[in-house]
Amino acid sequence: MAPDEPSAPLPAELAAVPETALWTLYQRAVEARRPDGVLRDPKAVELVDRIDYPFADRFGTSGTQAQLQALRVGCFDREVADFLAREPRGTVVCLGEGLETQYWRVDNGRARWLTVDLPESVALRERLLPPGPRQRYLAADATTCGWAEEVDRDHGVLVTAQGLLMYLPPMRVRALIAGCAERFPGGSLVLDAVPRWFSRLTLSGRMRSHTYGPPPMPWAMDAGERDKLRTASPAVASVRDVRPAGGRGPVGALLPLVLTVPPLATRRPSVTVLDFAERP
Repeated sequence: MAPDEPSAPLPAELAAVPETALWTLYQRAVEARRPDGVLRDPKAVELVDRIDYPFADRFGTSGTQAQLQALRVGCFDREVADFLAREPRGTVVCLGEGLETQYWRVDNGRARWLTVDLPESVALRERLLPPGPRQRYLAADATTCGWAEEVDRDHGVLVTAQGLLMYLPPMRVRALIAGCAERFPGGSLVLDAVPRWFSRLTLSGRMRSHTYGPPPMPWAMDAGERDKLRTASPAVASVRDVRPAGGRGPVGALLPLVLTVPPLATRRPSVTVLDFAERP
C-alpha cells in the first residue's frame, strides 16, 4: 500500500516548537472523542489515528487539559465564523497553524485560507492535510510579514496567531502586530497569550506534563494587560477580550469565577482580538 494512502500510518518527526502542533492536535482529538465534548473535530481524530506517533505516552491523557485546549480553540472558531459571516469571500490567514483543523470546522465554502508556517511544519501539513482549491500553504517565517504580499485583500482579512506568539521574543511580537496593523487596514488579528506566571515556569523548565515539557515561552501577557497591545502601532484601533464559553464538570463550574474574580481574572490565559483602523 502506498505510504500516502489515508489508511497507512504516517510518521511525524517534529521537535521543539513545531512539536507543539502534535500536542494541540492530540488534545483536540481527546476532547472530540468524548460524546459530551465541547469541540467537534472529526478531522483531528482522523489525523491522530493516522499518524505514527506515541501521543498518549508522550502527552498523557488529561481530560481537563484537553477540555481547556478545546475551549481556547472555540474562541478562535467563533471569531473566524463571525468574520466569515460579515465577509463571506474574505481571507483567513493562519500564522504558525501547524496541524490545526479549523478550516474543516468553520469554512463557509467561499473564503480563501492561507497558512504560513515553518518549512518542516508545512511539509507535514501538506502530507496529512492536502490543500483544497481555496487553501494555500506558504513555507515562510510568519514573523517577518513578507507573506503579507501573498494575501488577497479584496474582501477583508482576518489574521490568526493561535499558539504562536508566546514562543517569540517580545520585540518580535510587537513588530508582528505592527506589521499586520499597517498592512491590513480594516482587518483584524486574533491572538492568544499565556500569563506571566506560566511563562516563568516554562523558562525555568518546571512546566512538565507526563513526559512532555513545552518549549520556553518568552512572551507573556496577563489578561489584565491586553490594552497595552495598542502601543504596538497607532493603527491598532481597538482591543477586545474573547472569553471561553461552555465547559463541563469542574471546569464549567469554575470558569465563571476564573473570568470575573481577581486576581484570577487578570492573570489567566487570554484570547484577544485587535481591530485595525481603516486607511484614511
